[in-house]
Amino acid sequence: MPFLGPKSLASLLESAVSAHSSLLGRAAHAQVIKTLGLALDAFLSNHLINMYSKLDRPDTARTILSLTPVHFRSVVTWTSLVSGNVQNGHFASALSCFSTMRQECIQPNDFTFPCLFKAATSLNSPVLGQQFHGLAIKLSLIDDVFVACSAFDMYSKTGFLNEANQMFDEMSYRNIATWNACISNAVLNLNPREAIRKFVQLLRDGEAAPNSITFCAFLNACSDGAFLMQGQQLHGYLIKGGHEVDVSVLNGLIDFYGKCQQVGFSEKVFEKVSERNGVSWCSMLAVYEQNHMGEKACEVFLQARRAGVEPSDFMVSSVLSACAGSSPAFDSLNSLRNQSRKTEYHSRRHPRKS
Repeated sequence: MPFLGPKSLASLLESAVSAHSSLLGRAAHAQVIKTLGLALDAFLSNHLINMYSKLDRPDTARTILSLTPVHFRSVVTWTSLVSGNVQNGHFASALSCFSTMRQECIQPNDFTFPCLFKAATSLNSPVLGQQFHGLAIKLSLIDDVFVACSAFDMYSKTGFLNEANQMFDEMSYRNIATWNACISNAVLNLNPREAIRKFVQLLRDGEAAPNSITFCAFLNACSDGAFLMQGQQLHGYLIKGGHEVDVSVLNGLIDFYGKCQQVGFSEKVFEKVSERNGVSWCSMLAVYEQNHMGEKACEVFLQARRAGVEPSDFMVSSVLSACAGSSPAFDSLNSLRNQSRKTEYHSRRHPRKS
């Protein structure tokens, strides 16, 4: 093998993270040692710590850290540890790493704070989040859109809605991720009217272009509030803007119309989905089940099976719920299943000649 420089070795380590492969990561680490020995510079040490943290090998990451001279450790080193722990659900460990980082007099940056706010959210600790918010203000990083959006999301998800609203209003710039967080959190906080109001404000302000996540969040608000007219207006907006081809948006429309008891519209949208995924089938099945159309639900379930869709737990529970207490639906399911078996048997006995 030709000699590999630090950048090539770093690329090997990054490929292990992309592949989510600890085996590949250890092999890449072995190649680093074979090429450069145990004494590594800050560049490769950071890449190794990042790799092991992201691959959920925190003990190995800490071992690499202990072998890294203190003067090589930077905010990149510690943020790799913090983000890896947060990504893998080790929130307390992430905060412990941050505490040690502060003891070494290293200041967090705009990549560190989103991880810290996520940890505070997951631990349901708004008080801790407020402390991070104060530190971000002190370091003049709160104006960064990603830091501000993370702080806003933390306040929204931990129930500090007044602080969240104040945070949102004070942002100097709001990207579409911020607006999506605002609309989605309003839905999660059982305030669909506020979600709709924010969506309308987004369109009026023109600060960012809505995307599929925005549309799905808006449709969830319309579904929860049974706001049929507003959802239909969005449908028209989607057709006019050419957004109706997005499968996630179409799935959202199927669900929305079903929850508003407009089954016919759900069926029309379902027919327009050219490349149906598992969510498409689940959504249509749920529409029939929610509207007490057991036989239709059974038909969709069997159509999905014939299309090669592997049934999820949700699909199975929905079709069982549709059949429960409905003898015609249960008989329909058995009849369609038997018919499907006969067709499959006939096709095997009498294959078509090409």
